[in-house]
Amino acid sequence: MVKKARLIYNPVSGHEVMERNVAGVLSILEDAGYESSTFRTRPEEGSTEAEAKRAALEGFDLLVAAGGDGTINEVVNGIAGLKQRPMLGIIPVGTTNDYARALKIPREDPVAAAKVIARGKHIGVDIGKANDQYFVNIAGGGNMMDLTYEVASDVKSALGYLAYLLKGAEMLPRMRPIQMHLVYDEGTYDGEASMFFLSLTNSVGGLEQIAPDAVLGDGKFTLIIVKTANLVEIVQLLTMVLTGGRHVNDDRIIYTQTRRLAVTSAHGEQLKVNLDGEYGGDAPMHFVNLKQHIQAFANVPEIPDDAIAEQEDVTGKLLASVNKLHDNHPEADSDDH
Repeated sequence: MVKKARLIYNPVSGHEVMERNVAGVLSILEDAGYESSTFRTRPEEGSTEAEAKRAALEGFDLLVAAGGDGTINEVVNGIAGLKQRPMLGIIPVGTTNDYARALKIPREDPVAAAKVIARGKHIGVDIGKANDQYFVNIAGGGNMMDLTYEVASDVKSALGYLAYLLKGAEMLPRMRPIQMHLVYDEGTYDGEASMFFLSLTNSVGGLEQIAPDAVLGDGKFTLIIVKTANLVEIVQLLTMVLTGGRHVNDDRIIYTQTRRLAVTSAHGEQLKVNLDGEYGGDAPMHFVNLKQHIQAFANVPEIPDDAIAEQEDVTGKLLASVNKLHDNHPEADSDDH
């Protein structure tokens, strides 16, 4: 049976790099045994998500998301709610490309990224669910998170990670805490915080020290709660992040692992939630980690062994599911079916 791949690409991401590399990427996919076609994303809200869902329901074996982290998020939102989900390939052509960084996928060359898919090595990656939405890398809330969606797209394209630093410097003087109620696996936090933060990988905003012990596919979020909103103390914490991840043991934050998180704000105060760098609605919100929910192609030899969780037997799980179906409906094995 011929395998089918759908390349879903953002034509404007990364200074239109993908437009110049579509033919090269398709050639790699075809050589790898995929009958390939393309979808050029449109500015209409929801179009990328709808195309990903349509392709999955039509039986495509592989969806390749080519763009920034936002494009990956939209493709995943199109397929994460389905029982049968295609494989996920990633061609990073955005600004920070955190998800590709975590999977060690080349971020400067779309054809080189396509070759990672062609090698056929993949891992089960966790997906976060936030109420009825999904995210692949980060979620958070509070005034410190505002900078991720207050930075204009054209500024991010021009300046990359520097854009976040500049916006952060602008926002720090008006930083203030929000009264939050956070319930997670190991406890409850009631108090002021300038930010809560969930991560599925170790790469956030181009930094790999914010969640230094994150493990791909372990079924857990890294949860960080920043309790202080003091300008000097926040600068100190950022310095700790940049100098080896020493923030994880600081008393001004809570740093832990959790499978779930429930978030509400006190006194009806607005608490905006960020999902993969975009505004995702307001609290109250409930987050759940969907362990190894999607199989994603990755540059596995370049990822340290201790950064990948033991992989579940996908084939075995499928067989068990089929056997259970037959046990419940034995007539399915009769000669009449």
